[in-house]
Amino acid sequence: MKDFKSNTARRDFLKMAALSSLPLVVPGTGLLKPKESYAQDDDRSVNFVYDGTTDFLDPERYIKKLLKVNATANIQPDFYGLGGTTQRLEREFAKITGKEKAIYLPSGTMANQLAIRLLNDGRTKAMVPENSHIYRDEADSAQAVHNMRLIALGKDKDYFDLKELKASIAYHKSGEYIDSGLGTVVIENPVRRANGAIVPLDELKAISKYCRNEGYRLHLDGARLHIASAYTGVDIAEYAALFDTVYISLYKYLNAAGGAMLCGDASVIDKVGSYIKILGGTAFQSWTNTAMALHYLNGIDDRWKEVVRSGNTLISELNKSDQVSLTKVKNGSNLYGLKLTNTDFAKLQRSLSSDYNMMLAGPDGNRVIRFAINESLLHRDLDTIINAWETCLKAAKA
Repeated sequence: MKDFKSNTARRDFLKMAALSSLPLVVPGTGLLKPKESYAQDDDRSVNFVYDGTTDFLDPERYIKKLLKVNATANIQPDFYGLGGTTQRLEREFAKITGKEKAIYLPSGTMANQLAIRLLNDGRTKAMVPENSHIYRDEADSAQAVHNMRLIALGKDKDYFDLKELKASIAYHKSGEYIDSGLGTVVIENPVRRANGAIVPLDELKAISKYCRNEGYRLHLDGARLHIASAYTGVDIAEYAALFDTVYISLYKYLNAAGGAMLCGDASVIDKVGSYIKILGGTAFQSWTNTAMALHYLNGIDDRWKEVVRSGNTLISELNKSDQVSLTKVKNGSNLYGLKLTNTDFAKLQRSLSSDYNMMLAGPDGNRVIRFAINESLLHRDLDTIINAWETCLKAAKA
């Protein structure tokens, strides 16, 4: 899986995933719609590109979905994040994570940065994974905005372990003239830049126990934490109990148009709102995001159990073809590397999209295709999906 693991940059992936080169189906956008002759009860796409469905990509579909949600759930507006559906969602996330409180934020970047800032409580250092979103994708906001110094661990590895953490702490304590103080240790799980690798629970427990004994605070970037839970069987609350704060995304698989949830002790969460205002993140209303996330949160554990089961069956069936090789990284979750043999990729991608409304990303520089398992598998009967692949592979055989 070396070739697959080398493709770690999300934005590079989006470029190669055919967002800028057809065909890629996003129903309703006009990029490439399914043939009118293709009939099914549910016309939503089955996508092998994202962690969730594509509802949030299509304004018309998103609006229709919100209308359906409102018809049964009676969406209540919030005002500047207070009350209504947004408050309901916050309460649900507090229950799910086992934390005292949760708060809605406009982005995961803001959730991560404010969590570290508040946990640091005036100390300057935070230790983070070198391949994390916080270190690689948040525009140095820790340094530029919050006067924090990020120390990266685990370079060229999926995640850092307790041994490396201890060594780095000892180095920075003894090697600097003034010890400005380590406040927070951060872990990302699953690890996006490691193609969805999951940090083993035993390693998380060891790091958590050590940090608590030493007085360091802990933050979990759990943007895709429900996916980790689905593939490991570890409850969300069990993961969250090892950390002081936990961030979970609302769009990656809860299919909101944006937003994030930060969960933790009331002593931390109660301070977040004022910082959101200071940073210009307070919106008049957020219910268009929180209502969608609340809808998909209901029953998520049962649905993802079925997603995992169906995904495993699909992978097994596709690997029976002499044209297909699908492999997952060690400790992987829902992401696979797809290699094709004796297959016209353009023809395969085109027929999957135009004939069966299935989205497939383009290959990277090593001709490996990132293949995602997600809830869109439940949009259609699994046998129908397998048969579609078999038909398209046969037609695209070189």
